[in-house]
Amino acid sequence: MTGRTETDRSETVDGAPVVEELVVPATMDDDPELVRAFSDWLAVSDAAEVAVHGLPELPWTPAEYLPMCHEPGSPSRLFVVRDDTGAVVAAGAYDSKTAPGTTNCWLSLGVRPDRQRQGLGTLLADHLEQLARAEGRTQWKTYAVSRQVGPGTGPGYRRAPTGSGAVPEDEAAVRFLTGRGWRFGQVNRISRLGLPADPSVVRELHDRAATEAGPGYRVHTWTGTTPERWLDDLALLHTRMSTDAPEGDMQEPEDVWTADRVRESEEQLATGPHTMLTVAVEHVESTTLAGFSQLKVPDDPSRAVMQWDTLVLREHRGHRLGWLLKVVGIETVERDFPDRPSIVTFNAEENRPMLDVNEAVGFVGVGSEGIWEHRD
Repeated sequence: MTGRTETDRSETVDGAPVVEELVVPATMDDDPELVRAFSDWLAVSDAAEVAVHGLPELPWTPAEYLPMCHEPGSPSRLFVVRDDTGAVVAAGAYDSKTAPGTTNCWLSLGVRPDRQRQGLGTLLADHLEQLARAEGRTQWKTYAVSRQVGPGTGPGYRRAPTGSGAVPEDEAAVRFLTGRGWRFGQVNRISRLGLPADPSVVRELHDRAATEAGPGYRVHTWTGTTPERWLDDLALLHTRMSTDAPEGDMQEPEDVWTADRVRESEEQLATGPHTMLTVAVEHVESTTLAGFSQLKVPDDPSRAVMQWDTLVLREHRGHRLGWLLKVVGIETVERDFPDRPSIVTFNAEENRPMLDVNEAVGFVGVGSEGIWEHRD
């Protein structure tokens, strides 16, 4: 077995580059050629993004990224374009749910910085979009990183339809997606908190949030697998991430999670060199979870902690529970995983409640991410 498809082994056809689909390795101990091809794919994907945002903490290591390619119910399909030496010069991904009737998907691509503007992005985009059409996907999304955009944006910037956030008009991804008929819909702010955080600020915010939450809510934390008593509640919270999180006018179909799916996802992610930290808040009267926040902590202490999902159910908002989740997460990371350099998070620019707590605790905006949609 090799890192390429059985039907697409050559780098070129009559001298022109072609798109190849990789066989994604099951683990980092799989066939060395599969692992090498996957690592080359990731290196090009990361290099293309770092060339834009300039943030060295965001790239994944192959061992960290591989488990996410095998997410139960939504495995990733990976594609490359090679030059005539066999080196990967463009990398793309096609992600979708395997559940019957799924109408949406996510596409991504990156071209090695020294090979951009040579038609490779167009070749790969054509392939990914044709695949989406062939599978009957009618809503496509992509996330295009951007350099940091300050609050005083003006001429030369395209504001999001949400009214919050903007991307530079002169960026290659903006021009490329616009030219292909994609619609700009939303901006995520990329923020970084250097660790250790100011302990007096964190403690003050914790006390304020706990006071506003009152005795009606109780915080729980765990690492790794979710305790049995919270599985159904966590499945509901994951499901509500697909309906309650800010999406502008680009709402996706509800993504239903079950307890079994939560457990399968946790088992898959646990194969990587990292620990998932979960902070959850219980509504005492109903004994159900009202919100949660998860942080992915690399085993390597030199690597940044990545903030994953954070959500407070709509019916429990207004009690500073998001603030409580955030500060308890920071405190737990610093206590149980010392010497990590930072926490990095992505938040919708219109999600002012979450940005408020991030800014209050010391997160600083370091980049942006435009979210684009194509309706076919």
